Amino acid sequence: MSAVEADLPGPQVQRVPVRAEADGTAVTLDVSVYGQSDGARHPAVLLAHGFGGSKASVAGQAQQLQQRGYVVVTWSARGHGASGGLIHLDAPDYEVADARSLLDLAAARSDVELDGSGDPRAGVMGGSYGGALGLMLAGADKRVDAVVSAITWNDLSTAFFPQSALASTPTTAAGRPAVATPGPFKQVWATTFFLSARGGGAAGGVGGGTTSGSGADAGGGATAPDVTPAPSGSAAPSATPSTTPSTAPTTARSSAAAAQADSCGRFDPTICRLFLQTSESGEAGDEIVSVLKRHSPAPTLSQVTAPTMLVQGIGDSLFGLDQADATARALQASGTPYAVRWSDGGHDAPSTHEAEETEASYAWLDHWVRDKAPRDAPLPGAAFTYPLPASRPGQPSTLHTLPSYPGLGTALDTRELAFATDRGALVHPPGGQPASLIAVPGLAALGISLSTYQIAALPGQSAALDTEPLAEAATVVGSPTMRVTVTSDTPDVTLFASVWTVTGGGVTLTEPLVAPLRVTVTPGRPTPVLLSLPGATYDLPAGTRWRVLLTSTESTFSNSREPSQILLSDAGGLTLPVARGTSVGSSVGVAGVDTETTIAASALGALLLVALGGWLLRRRRRRLEPARPDLADVPLVVEGLVKTYADGHRAVDDVTWRAEKGQVVGLLGPNGAGKTTTMRMVMGLIGSDSGSVHVLGQPVTAGSPVLARVGALIEGPGFLPHLTGKANLEAYWAATGRAPEDAHFDEALDVAALGGAVDRPVKSYSQGMRQRLGIAQAMLGLPELLILDEPTNGLDPPQIAAMRPILRRYAESGRTVVVSSHLLAEVEMTCTHVVVMHAGRVVTQGQVADLVDSDDTTVLDLPEQLDPTTVREGVRVLAGTDGITDVRTDTPSRLVVVADVARADVVRAAVAAGLPVIGVSSRRHLEEVFLGVISSASGAGDGTDDDGSGESLVERLRQVRAR
Repeated sequence: MSAVEADLPGPQVQRVPVRAEADGTAVTLDVSVYGQSDGARHPAVLLAHGFGGSKASVAGQAQQLQQRGYVVVTWSARGHGASGGLIHLDAPDYEVADARSLLDLAAARSDVELDGSGDPRAGVMGGSYGGALGLMLAGADKRVDAVVSAITWNDLSTAFFPQSALASTPTTAAGRPAVATPGPFKQVWATTFFLSARGGGAAGGVGGGTTSGSGADAGGGATAPDVTPAPSGSAAPSATPSTTPSTAPTTARSSAAAAQADSCGRFDPTICRLFLQTSESGEAGDEIVSVLKRHSPAPTLSQVTAPTMLVQGIGDSLFGLDQADATARALQASGTPYAVRWSDGGHDAPSTHEAEETEASYAWLDHWVRDKAPRDAPLPGAAFTYPLPASRPGQPSTLHTLPSYPGLGTALDTRELAFATDRGALVHPPGGQPASLIAVPGLAALGISLSTYQIAALPGQSAALDTEPLAEAATVVGSPTMRVTVTSDTPDVTLFASVWTVTGGGVTLTEPLVAPLRVTVTPGRPTPVLLSLPGATYDLPAGTRWRVLLTSTESTFSNSREPSQILLSDAGGLTLPVARGTSVGSSVGVAGVDTETTIAASALGALLLVALGGWLLRRRRRRLEPARPDLADVPLVVEGLVKTYADGHRAVDDVTWRAEKGQVVGLLGPNGAGKTTTMRMVMGLIGSDSGSVHVLGQPVTAGSPVLARVGALIEGPGFLPHLTGKANLEAYWAATGRAPEDAHFDEALDVAALGGAVDRPVKSYSQGMRQRLGIAQAMLGLPELLILDEPTNGLDPPQIAAMRPILRRYAESGRTVVVSSHLLAEVEMTCTHVVVMHAGRVVTQGQVADLVDSDDTTVLDLPEQLDPTTVREGVRVLAGTDGITDVRTDTPSRLVVVADVARADVVRAAVAAGLPVIGVSSRRHLEEVFLGVISSASGAGDGTDDDGSGESLVERLRQVRAR
């Protein structure tokens, strides 16, 4: 029965007493009832709002339902808006019991139709927080005649600790029969959930409440609710509601509530404590898991008899399709009529089909509540409705239907898609930072779209598994699954999977979703894992190639701080749930965003966009660095590199040098000179503030394709300790995706010179053995550019001597080697060229032969026991001789003289100055050159001593290092 809008009364505002808080504080709810005025009885609808909102959030829907002939009861949930009490997260003893009191309220009204004494003809409708409440109310109270539940949870513990590692193969479209171990903590969503409640607490929230009242009625008297016997068909006592109109919020507060208000807002102290503890630890403790399970529909779904419509968002990173799938399976098992409708909206973005979804929800209530259809009646619409992505950006998705939910009533149809790459390797960084950023929750609701592959696929922390091209077009409806074998050096493995579409121009994220998994393994032992990927719908033309990106971190989750190394192998291909539905027409209308989505999107945008902005700006600048065709034949060119760290220290300052084919270039400098920072920028491991690095003419940034032509060992090797040396090399090469025959394993193993130890676990290796294996790993594939940071670290003298000709021969084959080392004698014997750095700058560079052998330089050896006074006086006299330009005291028994005269004249001048020369040479050691240029660059002296002290270069360099 419908009503004429002009004759409908306005909402009647009431304070309804409900169960007191645990400390005895009385609580009333702020309730509005949209009644009928024709004198007849009408069906009722309890309309629940989302988290952080209030009854004002659903006022528009209440008016629409009122116009369709319903008596509509809206209220601000406990702890929200102008209602009293604390937030218990849909606790059976609090929020669910409160809703049962509102059924009593409806039954007591003269304009509400009754099915029996105290039993109103009533449905319940809500989204998110309100959606779970509706399901829980139906499980607790048989008086509910129908439910419409949208974008909500089945089990709150699996929503906040999602687990995508499966115990068995799913039999439904978005089923996730997960292993028992909880997954990683959904940190950003939990924080947003918590903060939105605090923002809507004392301040009244977005929904319009103004104070955090507790339990006083309009007159200010705080009274406990009267308890009456439960009405027929209910399972627990409820409070008799007061029908006294009131617009004033309650204001009484207990001392306990006041004491915890500042830290927990309007949250129940137990709930607050558990979330705070979990936010600090990142772990799923038994207590919080138990509490979240109790505050969920799952435990009582078997008691639900009311026909139920489930609306769930595909792009919802808070409550995914798996939550509605689990609820549908429970309703199917209990024989309860149900329908499932997937939306292209959710907590992250509005739906493009608001009109259809709203009308379908109202039709569901009309059929089962207003028209009193029997339980065995046909459904008022399709059993399953789902959207397929639009063919062009900016267009709405297209709707399709099936006569039953896939896997319930009909068998699940699947297709297989093989992987072209079936293995990879990645590390979990110490401290869990930097963390990959795969998708930013809530950005779509703010109208923002980001291409995030480069900040998702962080080098070394991700593995990409590409599929073969799809042979025939397919429509994927649900969650693909895959099998992969995981090997780790730690017992706890956490991974995050996302699905990307590979095109000629790059890769794009199919849906802004991530599938987290946490599994326990035996270190060093391969463990097969069945993995569920993000559930959605995909219309895939023939030839489509997907990439499954597995990362060791994800910035919206809590990440472990313990480092680990992970090997992936034997990826068994994707199993795709497919369907062919019937297309239906639609009236396009983009939804307005509900209160809960607005709060979440705004908070998440504030949390993440600020952090992203500067990074993306710098990233964009580096991506735009052009290729240099003129440098295509030059293995490495470093130009104007500058790097300043967050503390203001400029580690690298305008560094420029190059390495040509056939050269072995040594990068030298004291500790803190900027060598390793430069090496890390050369490899794209960190970005520069300015300047550029080009390898074979191509700019280098993180993940640049040209880095496949570079082999590197920087800051020590990293191996899986439980694998053998040979297996580690094979795993590393497999992660590159290149053919095994291109690795040149035999040549690499010759370099390692490990003999039979190559078949032993790496954990049994000495430091030198690990270092040799690291050099061999860097040489796999015989890269055109080989970069080695302290390659002789841990090697004994014979091993160092054996390494010299290997590096020389490698360069002589037309390749290039860059070596950073502090062993100057080894650099002199190995390198053809050197670059000397000090205090972040290049102070000299050139061929080793040119630096150590000069026509204008004479090295004079003196007796070791010569009196220092004689040496100082002789140096003073020699420095003043015509033609002598520089005299440096290398050691008390060695002088380095730079002169414009013949070497014989230098010797005669030294003898005339009273210096007994016992040896003469024209060649200096590289160490002398190094110490000289470092000393000069530091301003520690110029070789002659203004104070006449004759202080040696070694002593002055100690001063340099001390400074």
